[in-house]
Amino acid sequence: MPPNFDTTRLTKLQISSSTAPAQCACLIQYSGDTLGRRYFLYETEVRIGRLTSSSVMLYDDSVSRQHARIISLGDDLAIEDLGSSNGTFINNEPVLSRTVLNDGDVIRIGDILLKYFSSDNIENVFHDNIYRMATIDVGTGLFNKQYLFETLESEYRFSRDFCRPLSVIYYDLDLFKKINDVHGHRCGDFVLRKCAQLAKTCMRKQDVLARFGGEEFVAVMPDMTKAAAVEIAERIRKTIQDHDFEFERARVNVSVSLGVSEDQERFKSYIDLLDDADHKLYQSKKAGRNRVTA
Repeated sequence: MPPNFDTTRLTKLQISSSTAPAQCACLIQYSGDTLGRRYFLYETEVRIGRLTSSSVMLYDDSVSRQHARIISLGDDLAIEDLGSSNGTFINNEPVLSRTVLNDGDVIRIGDILLKYFSSDNIENVFHDNIYRMATIDVGTGLFNKQYLFETLESEYRFSRDFCRPLSVIYYDLDLFKKINDVHGHRCGDFVLRKCAQLAKTCMRKQDVLARFGGEEFVAVMPDMTKAAAVEIAERIRKTIQDHDFEFERARVNVSVSLGVSEDQERFKSYIDLLDDADHKLYQSKKAGRNRVTA
């Protein structure tokens, strides 16, 4: 079992302090500028509206400042309209009173469509076409930058709310431009995909690995201390270093440099956590590459 593994994440999915955002009920946005965005529903009351203080902030003129709210009713979640101008609808039926949500319900908030996924059926999120189109990086099959920021923001809030550790591994491929220049971009694409697959074998199921851009990758490690994350980072480094990369009879030497950071009280946001891991990555590069800095 990986270090610092939290077995509470494998229990029956429910909204409680023992459930991380990635495993609780959620909404997926089906229209608007942030198509495919996921909103976690782990709080006992989730406000939906145009206000920046809303748990689900929908910046659209058709959405009222305080439009609706979702509340916990034991094992169920229910939605109620808050006197909005354009109404709240479930499967095209107006919400006139507090209404229990069922898995797969399509909610309309003004002109914005959201689909509800219950915690008991959360795996269906990853098979949803709208969600996949908006969150998956085609080149590697990993999550994309949009998904990374949404997940990191949610996990950061969760870790602060429930005093859980949260670590980030930020890494990139060493001298990747040289691989493209010498062996061609098709080989470079092959190396990126293979490195992504190898890195995932070193991580837990609940960890999130995303392509930040180019040859840069970020892993979000909920419920994990820096010491445990360093062990995984070192495992990633060694697995990639020892792998025999062969593309069309060409053998390619590949290594990665990694930076590891754990959330600290001095950080003001999840961006500070990510920036600190990026700074550690830079230190690994400066010290000679193919190493882990924490």
